Amino acid sequence: MAENAKNRPVENENPLVGNVIIFVVMMALFLLGLVLVSWLDFTTVWPMAALILCFAGAFFIPMTFLGRSDSGADHRR
Repeated sequence: MAENAKNRPVENENPLVGNVIIFVVMMALFLLGLVLVSWLDFTTVWPMAALILCFAGAFFIPMTFLGRSDSGADHRR
């Protein structure tokens, strides 16, 4: 790995600012979910619909935009 200059060390994968932004967005989704659970009374549909959207966002944002799903083959060699 040292002979390939394109490979960066692991500690440079995610800068601090990016990690802080990701944390703030995910924490906002979590806190919004807590507020929506407090409004959930099974007579209106919108709190549960918003909870499902929060779950989808919390699941797909890290997996789709932040993940490196195509880099697995690089580490197996």
